[in-house]
Amino acid sequence: MTEQPLTSKEESPLLDVADLQIELVTARGVVRAVDGVSFTVRRGETVTLIGESGSGKSTTAMGVQRLLPEGLAVLSGSVRIAGRDVLADPAAARAVRGRTVSLIPQDPMTALSPVHTIGRQLGDAIRLRHPSLSRTQARDKGIDLLAQVRISRPETRWKAYSHQFSGGMLQRILIAVALAGEPELLVADEPTSALDATVQASVLDLLMELQERTAIGMLMITHDLGVARLVSDRIHVMKDGRFVESGPADRIVDTPADPYTRALLAAVPRLGAWDETQGAAS
Repeated sequence: MTEQPLTSKEESPLLDVADLQIELVTARGVVRAVDGVSFTVRRGETVTLIGESGSGKSTTAMGVQRLLPEGLAVLSGSVRIAGRDVLADPAAARAVRGRTVSLIPQDPMTALSPVHTIGRQLGDAIRLRHPSLSRTQARDKGIDLLAQVRISRPETRWKAYSHQFSGGMLQRILIAVALAGEPELLVADEPTSALDATVQASVLDLLMELQERTAIGMLMITHDLGVARLVSDRIHVMKDGRFVESGPADRIVDTPADPYTRALLAAVPRLGAWDETQGAAS
C-alpha cells in the first residue's frame, strides 16, 4: 500500500515515542517491561496498543505520561508530547499532564473517590485548568461536561457519590474528568474492560463522537481486537514488551502477518454452527 504524503499538521505528532525502554525494579530483580517501542499519535487519530495481560501495553501508557513510581521504574528513550520531551524534563511532564494529555483510567468502579461527590472531583479538575473560575462557574462548566458525556439530568447529579452510579455512567464521568483539562491527547487504558457489551458500545461511540467533534488524538490500550478494529486508525500488537506487528487497523485484523496476532484473533469467541441453528429455529 502506498502511503499518502504527510500534511504539515501530521508532521508534528501530539505524541512521538522513540525507542522507549522501561525497566521495573521488583523484589525478584529488574524486569524490562517495555523493550524499545516507537510510535506516534497525531491529531484526530486513534492508535491502539493491543496484547494479552502482561504484554507491557499499560506500562507503556503509564510510562509516556511519567506516571510510574519514581525509583521503581527506569525509563530511557524519547517521549515527546506536543514537542516537549517528558523523559528528559520532568517539569515538562508535570506541565502537560491534565492539560495537553489526560488519562481515562482502567476501572471506573475504583478510580473515583468514594467519599467526595462527583461534583467536587470534577470541579477540582476544572479549576486545575482554570484556577480563576469561581465554584459556581466551575459547577456550570462541569454540568456542561456531564451533559456532553450523556449523563442525564446532570444538574441533579452534581452532589451524588460514585456508588450512586452504574459502571457505564462512572466511565462517562471519568471521560468528563479527563476532558476537564481541555487536552489535545487522551490516553484510554482499557476504558471498556469492566463494562458489559451494550455499555461498551455506548462508551466507544461517545469517544469516537468526541474525537470527530474536537479532533483529539487518542492512545487506546486494550486486549479486545473487536474494540481495536472499531476505533483504531493504526494498531501495534505487543508481546513481551515489544511490538511484533504494526500497521493499519484493517490490515492487522483481516490479514495478520505474525503468528502471535493470528493467535489473538483465533482466541476471539465466534458464533458456532449449533448457535446459528438454534437462532434460526427460534
